[in-house]
Amino acid sequence: MNDAHLHMVVNHFPIIGTIFGLGILIAGIFFKNSVIKNVAYVIFVVAAIFSAVSMATGEGAEEIAEKLPSVTDQIIHEHEEMAEKLAVVLYALGLVSLIGLYLNFKNHAKANLISYLAVLIAIVGVFLGKQTGTTGGEIRHTEIRENASNGNTSEANHEEESHNDDH
Repeated sequence: MNDAHLHMVVNHFPIIGTIFGLGILIAGIFFKNSVIKNVAYVIFVVAAIFSAVSMATGEGAEEIAEKLPSVTDQIIHEHEEMAEKLAVVLYALGLVSLIGLYLNFKNHAKANLISYLAVLIAIVGVFLGKQTGTTGGEIRHTEIRENASNGNTSEANHEEESHNDDH
């Protein structure tokens, strides 16, 4: 497994985990159930950890991707910038989640306030996760790039054939 493969293995959980965690946290708030909220908090902490691993594997993946045709420094730079923003938000969400876990275990009066703060941060994380996932996908999937045109079907077909050969 090379660095690019490792990066692709770990980089999906921060995005998907944040989406699932947000839904679970909203359910916990709706049902006024701290156990459900704690599940969401644990998912957010794990997403933050995976975010750190994704950031750590990004440089190695970048070195491999830069050698590929149709991958420009601009595309990689856009993805890297979005990933850095997402990582900061997920680190903050992980920290708030740890505080939320602690306050829930102590039955502290501010526990509900923390859950609403976590929802707000998670919403930002979901938005940035979508952006990061899209810019990451654009690195190898030329068909989802904004400047992709219908006249570029032969290149897209070639990309699809080579992509299918990898599986």
